[in-house]
Amino acid sequence: MSHLREVVVRGGPSGLNQQIMASGHPLVADEPLDLGGSDTGPTPYDLLLAALGACTSMTLRLYADRKGWPLTGTVVRLRHQRIHAQDCKNCETQNGRIDRIERELHLEGNLEESQKQRLMDIAKRCPVAQTLESEVVIADKLV
Repeated sequence: MSHLREVVVRGGPSGLNQQIMASGHPLVADEPLDLGGSDTGPTPYDLLLAALGACTSMTLRLYADRKGWPLTGTVVRLRHQRIHAQDCKNCETQNGRIDRIERELHLEGNLEESQKQRLMDIAKRCPVAQTLESEVVIADKLV
C-alpha cells in the first residue's frame, strides 16, 4: 500500500480563493479582506497550523492508547508569528526572519503528572512537527 498522496490546488482568473483537493477531500484557502482576499477560507498558514495541530493530537491519541493511559481528549492551540532574527536571542541566524509557532496542549483525562510530561515530549515527535523542524527541500517542476 502506497502512502504517496496528492494535493492539487487550483486558483481562478482573479482573487486569492484557492480550491484544494487533498486526496479526494475538498478544501478552500483564501486570505482575509485586509490582505486582498475574500475571506472564504483559512489562510495557507492557518492550514499549516491545522496540519500540525491535527498531527499532534493524533500522535498523542495513538501513544496514549498504546500505553493504556486515560487520555479522554486533547485540545491543541497554535499561533504563528514571524520575528526579526535580531530580536531572537536563542536563534542561530541573525539575518532575515524566523517563523515561530506556539503550540499549547490541553490534555483531558485523569492523567498523572509524569504521563502529562511524557505526552508533551511525544508531541514533539509528531511527523509534521519533525518535518517543520527539519531541512525541507521543495523540488519544483514546470509541466
